[in-house]
Amino acid sequence: MSTRVAAVVPAKDEAQRLAATLVAFGDLREVDLVVVVDDGSTDDTSAIAAAEGAVVVRHPSNRGKAAAMTSGAAEVARLDGLQQDGPDGPAEPRALLFVDADLQESAANLGPLCAPVLEGRADMTIAVLPPQLRRGGGFGLVVRMATTGIQRLTGWTPTQPLSGMRCLSRAAFDGALPLAGGWGVEVGLTVDVLRGGGRVLEVPCELHHRVTGRDLRSQVHRARQYRDAWWALARRGAWRPSRAGGPDGAGG
Repeated sequence: MSTRVAAVVPAKDEAQRLAATLVAFGDLREVDLVVVVDDGSTDDTSAIAAAEGAVVVRHPSNRGKAAAMTSGAAEVARLDGLQQDGPDGPAEPRALLFVDADLQESAANLGPLCAPVLEGRADMTIAVLPPQLRRGGGFGLVVRMATTGIQRLTGWTPTQPLSGMRCLSRAAFDGALPLAGGWGVEVGLTVDVLRGGGRVLEVPCELHHRVTGRDLRSQVHRARQYRDAWWALARRGAWRPSRAGGPDGAGG
């Protein structure tokens, strides 16, 4: 069982908010390594991450969140492998804490997300966020579709299926590879961990991030999110007709 956590922060053009997020990790005693994956930024994201002491992995061009999560986890594995074994034998690989770059000071409240994984009570935890300080958000179409798909495939009903703040054991993460692409990464990860026999726990966390608005650009983003989440679920059989003509609800 691991006693250490590596925070992996996918970031694209987050120069305005990233520093405050990284500083907040100083209040998390569980986290002893921070890896920022600069996913094709055109601003000073990489320089800010390095100045705050994070290990920086840079994608020359934008490859998407799933690729950034995979690159960050691979860098953690590489660094784990470089460490010397302790007096009690090989060190356990770090658990992985995936964090959105725009949490700023509220990232200091991620501790409750780590504890169940470190204590062996869960293989993956998902943060349940409170109402956000800034008004906004969509109309719930993507959330309802994602909730329905996950429930059909696994029998488990999530509260916030699109939450990006998650902590996983290394074994749970590796067992879910390759990750679903695009904006379907969260729903695909949930389904794959549950189908692999993993225990998933939702944990309330006092986290606040940038809320997507309702302008045209935001609606285009939601359309892409809906498409990617739908495909992630479809590829796992969520919408496959059963012999009775209904959806196939089989799952782990």
